[in-house]
Amino acid sequence: MEPKKTPRVLQKNIEFFTAALSQHLVLVWQEDPAGVYCEIGCGYIELFSSEMIRVRNQDGTPSHYDRNITMFQLITKDQPI
Repeated sequence: MEPKKTPRVLQKNIEFFTAALSQHLVLVWQEDPAGVYCEIGCGYIELFSSEMIRVRNQDGTPSHYDRNITMFQLITKDQPI
């Protein structure tokens, strides 16, 4: 049985720290003018503070996101039962 993937939203510093250490891929979402969240990027967390998150994109370029207006989602693999 293949493990299924479940999304998890990162909010706490310890969650960002763990994602950065484990180098898991993180999806980056922001609200559009209609109030709908759209995926605007993905990559690996390199640096975080209380105000911003720096994500290294898959092509190696860094992007900076405001932590207050951006949602970060980690996709993890659940263990099979």
